[in-house]
Amino acid sequence: MRGTLLKVVMIFGVLVGAVASAAAQGAAPAPPKPDAKPEMTESCPGLIATRSPLFMPASLRLAALERDQLRFTFIGHATFLLESPQMVRIATDYNDYVRPQVLPDIVTMNHAHSTHYTDHPDSGIKYVLRGWAEDQKPARIDVTYKDVRVRNVPTNIRSYDGGTERHGNSIFIFEIGSLCVAHLGHLHHTLTQQQLNEIGRVDVVFVPVDGSYTLDLEGMIEVLKSLKAPLMVPMHYFSAYTLDRFLGRIRQEWDVEVAEVPSVVVSKASLPSKPKVLVLPGR
Repeated sequence: MRGTLLKVVMIFGVLVGAVASAAAQGAAPAPPKPDAKPEMTESCPGLIATRSPLFMPASLRLAALERDQLRFTFIGHATFLLESPQMVRIATDYNDYVRPQVLPDIVTMNHAHSTHYTDHPDSGIKYVLRGWAEDQKPARIDVTYKDVRVRNVPTNIRSYDGGTERHGNSIFIFEIGSLCVAHLGHLHHTLTQQQLNEIGRVDVVFVPVDGSYTLDLEGMIEVLKSLKAPLMVPMHYFSAYTLDRFLGRIRQEWDVEVAEVPSVVVSKASLPSKPKVLVLPGR
């Protein structure tokens, strides 16, 4: 009985993967608007496909990722594990408190609090990417490893003495498969047009939604509207109350979907046709 059930699940996973692959091959990118800035269309691969939602819980995908797919898992706080088709693993805002169970190939970190970085990363990590530099100079990161490119856009943060630490945070951009993913880190302010141009078009954005330690809710909504990502994933909330406060406000703007598992496989073709907030349970 157990063997039969496993076979059914495997067949189902293969069928779902075939559907996703066919959808990806048939998706035609929308042409850029006449007034679109070149930076907004060339910074990331391709434009957003207009397809109906086709999210696949990672637990149902037993086969390897297709080359246009990405798997991401919410580990907790501001840490996600991203996995590419060539099985490059990336952990965001890597720290000493919340870590994935597997050793990442690449980790990104930010400087706002110790829950967003570590001074003692595992020596087996190939690339340790700190989103800040010494003497408040901007970090400049552009790393390619196998089928993944990681780059950053520096932003400022509030310092402990009430001032400003220039370039203490980085918005990290991950180009994986046909997708561009932005992790806003510990964002403290809205974005300038120059920063938006550097970020470029994004398909998925991981957004801090605490509304106090990072940017306030209205400011964060302004950022999300500026980025125009079709898929927005909340992070950096400390209680059900904090998350519900964000969702109550965000439902005035976009649809909200609450997932049952912390992992999702997504491709360009499976992105929602209109912006959506996807809530993943933290581990």
